[in-house]
Amino acid sequence: MRPGLSTHVFLQQRLHPGLLDALHRSGAKTIEIFAARHHFDYTDRAAVRDIAAWFCANEVAATLHQPIYTSDRSDAQWSRHVAPNLNLIDPEKSRRIDAMDEVKRALESAEQLPIQSIALHLGHKDDSWNVRALENSLTAIEHLKAFAHPLGVRILLENLQNEITTPEHLLEIVRVGHFDNVGICLDIGHAHLSAPENNIGIDHAFELLKPRIAELHLHDNHGAKDDHLWPGAGSIDWTNIARHIATLPAKIPGIVEISYELNETADSAAAKATATFDQQLRLTEQLGA
Repeated sequence: MRPGLSTHVFLQQRLHPGLLDALHRSGAKTIEIFAARHHFDYTDRAAVRDIAAWFCANEVAATLHQPIYTSDRSDAQWSRHVAPNLNLIDPEKSRRIDAMDEVKRALESAEQLPIQSIALHLGHKDDSWNVRALENSLTAIEHLKAFAHPLGVRILLENLQNEITTPEHLLEIVRVGHFDNVGICLDIGHAHLSAPENNIGIDHAFELLKPRIAELHLHDNHGAKDDHLWPGAGSIDWTNIARHIATLPAKIPGIVEISYELNETADSAAAKATATFDQQLRLTEQLGA
């Protein structure tokens, strides 16, 4: 697994090369840029150029997380307690179009940035699976795939806390749509929440999605809510995760995606990330012993 970090840990701050330096110092070989305009303004070509220059000067791969909030939210309103409000499969067509347009604006940053893939969310928390959800998912993926492909960006579908993105339904979406090049971003924390007892949800997700997994999101929780804790701070069995990871291609990025803290500094985040990568390496070495 290729160690990686998401800039989500600095979500309340404007992304700049100094923060990227900190993530790189931790040992990250891939950095996921979290697309939120107050954090990474993908509509500001000068700002994108600064970030692109950093990636060009460093041997670090880039991935993108789609925007999940509308662009008109003011900085003062940003909080971990605010639910995402941008929905690619919203029942209302105008909202679906607005969501796709915003994702395309973020994707345009790949004209300057060496972005390899984008993680997409289909629906919101607790959304139900039905024919309309399937049809809207197919439309959104087809539309964004056509836009992303010329930019060299691969579409990845992330498992969420809803019926639409269960392992079974994700596989149905890619099968019905004949999306041979669409991959899966397996979010370990979300999989754990689906069936936290004995990490059953994680085992089930790996079993079904393994051939499609192109990226991992790594974070912890206690099985009750989506805390996005540092690995080891919750109830996920990370030795079990290491066993699963050992069966995947080594090039797959494992993105540590942590909830931001107001007192988190670049140095403290880098130190925690280094400890996380070291722990993952120890677990891997123990399995190979």
